[in-house]
Formats: sequence, structure tokens, C-alpha cells
Amino acid sequence: MHAFIDMKRTAGRRLVLAAAAAGLALFSIGAISQGLSSRPVKIVLAQTPGTTPDLLARTLAPRLQARWNQPFVVENRAGAAGAIGMDAVAKAPPDGHTININVSSTLTIPIFFKVPFDIFSGFAPITMVGRNIFALSVHPSVPAKDVKEFLAWAKAQGGRANYGSPGNGTHHHLFMEQFKLMTGIEMTHIPYKGSAQAFTDLMGGQISAMFVPMGAALNMAKEGRIRLLGGSARERSSLTPEIPSVHEQGVTGFNMDAWFAAWAPGGTPHDIVGKYNTVLREILAEPETRAALNKQGVSVSVSTPEELDRINRNEYELLAKLVKAANIKGD
Repeated sequence: MHAFIDMKRTAGRRLVLAAAAAGLALFSIGAISQGLSSRPVKIVLAQTPGTTPDLLARTLAPRLQARWNQPFVVENRAGAAGAIGMDAVAKAPPDGHTININVSSTLTIPIFFKVPFDIFSGFAPITMVGRNIFALSVHPSVPAKDVKEFLAWAKAQGGRANYGSPGNGTHHHLFMEQFKLMTGIEMTHIPYKGSAQAFTDLMGGQISAMFVPMGAALNMAKEGRIRLLGGSARERSSLTPEIPSVHEQGVTGFNMDAWFAAWAPGGTPHDIVGKYNTVLREILAEPETRAALNKQGVSVSVSTPEELDRINRNEYELLAKLVKAANIKGD
């Protein structure tokens, strides 16, 4: 009899636990679908409209809004090499109503400038969003069809050749400095105050070369305005398998790419960070979202918050070493 009662109690406990687990699952799903509140969420960007982080944010914002039935507003806060936008995020209330989509090159900001935030503790990692390779690109007047010919041409210029970037510390700048270190060529850096004018001058021939995000580079190349010599990542991109990498063309070990990720203000509760991580990874898994990012030259890549934190710290260390080795100074 006692055994029978114990079995009934055990079965009862199992039913209660199963019901509780089901209720918790339903609560979690309901919480994700309900969003945070009825208040708008700001996606603050440290870049200008039309840049890749801006395009990513404007791709994700309506999808987040549809999932949570909550307004998501993209706000560009560019300036001071990205420090203005990042400071706004770091100082925002850590309640989930402010997030940031940013690019990995902003990790170099504290290397060049004194900033009012900590690059690590000031932000709570949410998830990686995607990766983007660049193309070593030249104006058609440069007599080079591949990396080997470009190196021969650049060396023959005796340091008179120039290259452009949207500014010191950008990926465009850092990638070329790494390329110079690995090949021994000399080129003069022409920094601009943004991508638009740098791209315009590359197409116009005022600058000879530049590492350009693949999506933008393909568009300019299709119009015959620039020529693409090689991809920046070690492996060819699945989005552009016809373009050989710089690495496979003789600059062995050259392997550079940009990555984009989502952050919240430092101190944002783990449950809110986890909620964002879940919904963003679900959105990024959708074929329509992947296709939209692919059009921008971005391959979807996601992570846990902990993985993003490790990636973040490793990237900062690598970029800091490059800045020191290339003796790169701030604007």
C-alpha cells in the first residue's frame, strides 16, 4: 500500500514538474513574442546612413518590430570616429530599450583616442550578426589584373602610389597596412571623412587603390569603375567564389575580414540579453534575412554572448598589435 501511495506521489510530482516545464516553455515563447514593453527601442549606430552597419540595422529593425510588436527605430549618431554613437549606447539605461549594431573596426577607437567609455565593460555582447570580406580594388588606370601585377606596379612607383580609406583605423585602412607589412610595398595613405568620398575618388582615379567591402566593390566593378584583384579572407567567399583570395595569389597568410555584431549597454540583465540573442538568431536563420544580408555582401554568422565577448577581446588584441607594428596614428 505504501509503495502504491509512493508511486502515486511520484507520478503526481512528475505531472506537476511536466506542467511547470510546459508552462515555463510557454512563458518563454510568450515573453519573446511579446517584446519588452510598448516603448520604442532605439538601434543606435555609430556610422552614417548607407554604411553596412546602417543597412544591417535597417534590415533587422522591421523584423524585430514584427516579432515583438514593438517599435524599433534606427538612430544614426556618427562622429568622432564612432565614439559619439558608442558613448550614447554605453550611457543608455541598461533596460533593453537601446541596442547597437556595430562593426569590429570600432574596437580600435580607444587605441587612437581617449574615450569616455570602456570598450568591454561599457557594452553587453548579444550576438554576432555577420561577416564581410573586402576586395583589393584599383582604378582601371592601374596596369594590374591580379595581386602579383599590382605588387610589381606598386614597387615600381617607389612610394608614390597612394591608397584611400574612410579614415584612420577603419578596416579599409587596417587591411592595406597589413598588406603593406606582409609585402614590403610602400604606398601613401589618403584618409577621408567617410566612405562616400573615398569611393568617389577611387572611381575617379584620384586614388589608385583601396580595400573595399565586397558588396560595394562588386557594384562599382560591374559599372567598370574599378577592377577587383583579390578577396581579403584566406578562403574565397561563397558569395563570390569567382574572385581569388589575396592569400592564394602569393601573399601567404593574409586573412582579414570585418564582422558585425549586436550589443546592449553594459549591465543589461542576462535575461534581456538572452531574449535578444534568441530572437536575433531566429531572424538571421530566415532565408529572406540571409538573402537580404547577402545582397549587402554579408554572410550571416551568429554566436552566443560569451562567444562574442571572446571574439571581441581577441580582435582588439590583434588590431592593437597591427596598429603598433604599422605605426598608425589617429586623425
